[in-house]
Amino acid sequence: MVTVDLRGVHKVSSKGRYYYYAWRGGPRLTGIPGSDDFMASYNEARESRNVPDSAKFRSIIQAYRKSQEYAKLADSTKRNWSRMLDKIEAHFGDLSNAQFDRYKRIRPIILQWRGQFAETPRTADYGMQVLSRVLSYGVDPLGKIASNPCEGIKSLYKNDRAAITWTEADLATLKVAKDDKGKPACSTEMAFAIDLAIHTGLRVGDLIKVCWSHVGEDAIIIATGKSKGKREAFIPLYDNLRELLQRIPKRSKTILTNSRGLAWTQDGLASSFHTAKKRAGLNDRNLHFHDLRGTAATKFYTVGLPERVIAEIMGWSEDEVQGIIRRYVDRTAATRAMIAQINAGVKLPVKLDENPAL
Repeated sequence: MVTVDLRGVHKVSSKGRYYYYAWRGGPRLTGIPGSDDFMASYNEARESRNVPDSAKFRSIIQAYRKSQEYAKLADSTKRNWSRMLDKIEAHFGDLSNAQFDRYKRIRPIILQWRGQFAETPRTADYGMQVLSRVLSYGVDPLGKIASNPCEGIKSLYKNDRAAITWTEADLATLKVAKDDKGKPACSTEMAFAIDLAIHTGLRVGDLIKVCWSHVGEDAIIIATGKSKGKREAFIPLYDNLRELLQRIPKRSKTILTNSRGLAWTQDGLASSFHTAKKRAGLNDRNLHFHDLRGTAATKFYTVGLPERVIAEIMGWSEDEVQGIIRRYVDRTAATRAMIAQINAGVKLPVKLDENPAL
């Protein structure tokens, strides 16, 4: 093997292995130093660095940030995507757009980048989701890339949320547990937020924006933020929901408030919920606040409501409801729901010996 000493190559040691990059912060090189693959990847990287900015992948990323498609994302999504776009631009920004059409060479580079997040599979998949979205934008409408090389790459993270949904015991533990100083792990305000989530199935972003003015005579009606106000959640005021609303004090125009009597922010609610869960000793349970909407969907489904009605209540599409049910409703609950519906709607046939006409 020929030893090479290429100017600018950045060498990094990690866990007893060496990795080479075309330059500090540049793309990772493939193959063993001195090999044909190594030299080819080095030459491509250097070549891409000399192309005009308009022909670099950075230009596609920047165009996507300015697009209407990106502008339509929810604010919380944009915050998270912006951080990932920064990482993508730092790693791939100097590559030429043409390199993304060299399928056999760019796929290993993409997989190596994903490998940086291998210890956190959800982050790895999230990064791939954002990268794939930018590449798709480069294909259409920009037309700067022929196809999306991320297509067909399987997700790393696999999780069956149906096995780890909130149970009545979990909720009771969260609400009554004390911390090491004898104080309640969960504040009254947080308990109200949890109960309203379970009774409505609203996403967190909508939950914290529900106002008393949205409560009508027979239902809570609110335009959902995820749909940019194009879809409404229509939640009937059934007895348990009415009783909950009567228990929540009216301290603000929003139904839910924090301990200072102010409307929750999404970050504030998430932080307080994480603290309450930790104090209640539930950190070892892989439970999230957004799983509460699965609890709501499960409740509506198991009492026999059709998916179309559940979708109308929660302001989701029927496809979303089907996905939630597949994710959260285990086979036992689904079977019991079917039995209840069959028993309620199907009459048993008359036995021959009981029919006087035969």
